[in-house]
Amino acid sequence: MSSSWIAIYMPLIILFFIILPQQREMQKSAILKRKKRKGLIIMTNEVIKKYIGKTCRISTGSFGTNVIGKIIDVNENWIEIETKKGNELINAEFIQSIKITQ
Repeated sequence: MSSSWIAIYMPLIILFFIILPQQREMQKSAILKRKKRKGLIIMTNEVIKKYIGKTCRISTGSFGTNVIGKIIDVNENWIEIETKKGNELINAEFIQSIKITQ
């Protein structure tokens, strides 16, 4: 009885705890390599600091969110934005585009 449980669940454990995490890491590294080749890897803070005090639409990708608000501060990799809901922090590494909406 217990050997049948091992035969059923051992492949699932191997799949979920060994194979899938390794595939995710390989996908992440492949995406980072592609971005480095294209020159898209890091948006510098100096570029973003030009827009402090302006109302912007910030997009974090197709599955991310679009945030509309005024950029208050840029510190290291974080951008503080004043929105209608309150202040929000966005990691600058995930930003794909910034559009000025004034």
